[in-house]
Amino acid sequence: MKFNSLIPELVVSDIEKTKEFYVNILNFVVEYERVENKFIFLSLEDNQMMFEQDNGYWNVGELEYPYGRGINFEMKVSNVESLYKRILDFHIKPFREMNINHYRSGDEDIVQKEFLIQDPDGYLLRFTD
Repeated sequence: MKFNSLIPELVVSDIEKTKEFYVNILNFVVEYERVENKFIFLSLEDNQMMFEQDNGYWNVGELEYPYGRGINFEMKVSNVESLYKRILDFHIKPFREMNINHYRSGDEDIVQKEFLIQDPDGYLLRFTD
Protein backbone atom coordinates (compact mmCIF):
# COMPACT_ATOMS: atom_id res chain seq x y z
CA MET A 1 0.00 0.00 0.00
CA LYS A 2 1.21 3.47 -0.85
CA PHE A 3 0.70 6.05 1.86
CA ASN A 4 -0.15 9.62 0.87
CA SER A 5 2.33 12.25 2.05
CA LEU A 6 -0.44 13.88 4.12
CA ILE A 7 -2.93 11.70 5.99
CA PRO A 8 -5.16 13.38 8.55
CA GLU A 9 -5.65 11.45 11.79
CA LEU A 10 -8.82 12.50 13.56
CA VAL A 11 -9.79 11.90 17.16
CA VAL A 12 -13.37 10.61 17.40
CA SER A 13 -15.78 9.96 20.25
CA ASP A 14 -16.89 6.48 19.13
CA ILE A 15 -14.76 4.47 16.71
CA GLU A 16 -17.57 2.05 15.83
CA LYS A 17 -19.97 4.88 14.95
CA THR A 18 -17.21 6.46 12.83
CA LYS A 19 -16.49 3.18 11.08
CA GLU A 20 -20.19 2.62 10.37
CA PHE A 21 -20.53 6.10 8.84
CA TYR A 22 -17.40 6.09 6.67
CA VAL A 23 -17.54 2.45 5.54
CA ASN A 24 -21.26 1.70 5.25
CA ILE A 25 -22.50 5.12 4.13
CA LEU A 26 -19.58 6.79 2.33
CA ASN A 27 -18.06 3.54 0.97
CA PHE A 28 -14.58 4.00 2.44
CA VAL A 29 -12.47 0.84 2.63
CA VAL A 30 -10.81 -0.36 5.82
CA GLU A 31 -7.11 -0.61 4.93
CA TYR A 32 -6.23 -1.80 8.43
CA GLU A 33 -7.33 -1.41 11.99
CA ARG A 34 -5.98 -1.92 15.47
CA VAL A 35 -9.05 -2.92 17.44
CA GLU A 36 -7.16 -2.89 20.76
CA ASN A 37 -6.24 0.78 20.15
CA LYS A 38 -9.64 1.72 18.70
CA PHE A 39 -7.88 2.86 15.53
CA ILE A 40 -8.80 2.53 11.84
CA PHE A 41 -7.11 3.56 8.61
CA LEU A 42 -9.60 4.14 5.78
CA SER A 43 -9.43 5.08 2.12
CA LEU A 44 -11.79 6.21 -0.60
CA GLU A 45 -10.15 6.23 -4.02
CA ASP A 46 -7.01 8.40 -3.50
CA ASN A 47 -8.19 9.81 -0.15
CA GLN A 48 -6.76 8.40 3.07
CA MET A 49 -7.80 9.15 6.66
CA MET A 50 -6.98 7.73 10.07
CA PHE A 51 -9.33 7.73 13.05
CA GLU A 52 -8.69 6.97 16.69
CA GLN A 53 -11.13 7.00 19.55
CA ASP A 54 -10.25 9.70 22.07
CA ASN A 55 -7.44 8.44 24.29
CA GLY A 56 -6.13 11.80 25.51
CA TYR A 57 -2.70 11.41 23.87
CA TRP A 58 -3.14 13.88 21.01
CA ASN A 59 -5.52 16.44 22.49
CA VAL A 60 -4.23 19.99 22.88
CA GLY A 61 -7.50 21.07 24.47
CA GLU A 62 -10.90 19.80 25.49
CA LEU A 63 -12.86 18.29 22.60
CA GLU A 64 -16.42 19.46 22.17
CA TYR A 65 -18.88 18.77 19.38
CA PRO A 66 -18.50 19.76 16.58
CA TYR A 67 -14.90 18.59 16.38
CA GLY A 68 -12.59 20.21 13.83
CA ARG A 69 -14.12 23.67 13.99
CA GLY A 70 -12.55 25.84 11.33
CA ILE A 71 -11.35 23.03 9.05
CA ASN A 72 -12.88 21.05 6.23
CA PHE A 73 -11.40 18.08 4.43
CA GLU A 74 -11.77 18.30 0.66
CA MET A 75 -11.78 14.95 -1.11
CA LYS A 76 -11.93 14.45 -4.84
CA VAL A 77 -14.04 11.46 -5.93
CA SER A 78 -14.71 10.04 -9.37
CA ASN A 79 -18.50 10.28 -9.11
CA VAL A 80 -19.58 13.07 -6.78
CA GLU A 81 -23.20 12.90 -7.99
CA SER A 82 -23.50 9.23 -7.02
CA LEU A 83 -22.02 9.86 -3.57
CA TYR A 84 -24.37 12.80 -3.06
CA LYS A 85 -27.37 10.62 -3.96
CA ARG A 86 -26.10 7.98 -1.56
CA ILE A 87 -25.93 10.34 1.41
CA LEU A 88 -29.43 11.62 0.59
CA ASP A 89 -30.69 8.02 0.41
CA PHE A 90 -29.34 7.57 3.96
CA HIS A 91 -31.28 10.71 4.99
CA ILE A 92 -28.15 12.66 5.79
CA LYS A 93 -28.79 16.38 5.61
CA PRO A 94 -25.99 18.10 3.69
CA PHE A 95 -24.17 20.92 5.45
CA ARG A 96 -24.07 22.50 2.00
CA GLU A 97 -26.09 21.03 -0.84
CA MET A 98 -24.54 20.07 -4.16
CA ASN A 99 -23.56 23.12 -6.19
CA ILE A 100 -21.01 24.31 -8.69
CA ASN A 101 -18.34 26.66 -7.40
CA HIS A 102 -15.70 28.67 -9.24
CA TYR A 103 -12.31 29.28 -7.65
CA ARG A 104 -9.65 31.51 -9.15
CA SER A 105 -6.09 30.21 -9.14
CA GLY A 106 -3.86 32.82 -10.76
CA ASP A 107 -5.30 33.28 -14.24
CA GLU A 108 -7.16 29.96 -14.17
CA ASP A 109 -10.81 29.45 -13.21
CA ILE A 110 -11.29 26.15 -11.39
CA VAL A 111 -14.83 24.80 -11.54
CA GLN A 112 -15.90 22.17 -9.01
CA LYS A 113 -19.14 20.38 -8.38
CA GLU A 114 -19.19 19.85 -4.62
CA PHE A 115 -21.21 19.26 -1.48
CA LEU A 116 -20.41 19.24 2.23
CA ILE A 117 -21.56 17.01 5.08
CA GLN A 118 -20.60 16.53 8.70
CA ASP A 119 -19.49 13.19 10.10
CA PRO A 120 -20.81 11.87 13.45
CA ASP A 121 -18.32 14.04 15.38
CA GLY A 122 -19.04 17.15 13.33
CA TYR A 123 -15.92 17.09 11.14
CA LEU A 124 -16.75 18.88 7.90
CA LEU A 125 -16.19 16.85 4.71
CA ARG A 126 -16.23 18.45 1.27
CA PHE A 127 -16.58 16.07 -1.69
CA THR A 128 -15.73 17.35 -5.19
CA ASP A 129 -15.47 16.06 -8.73
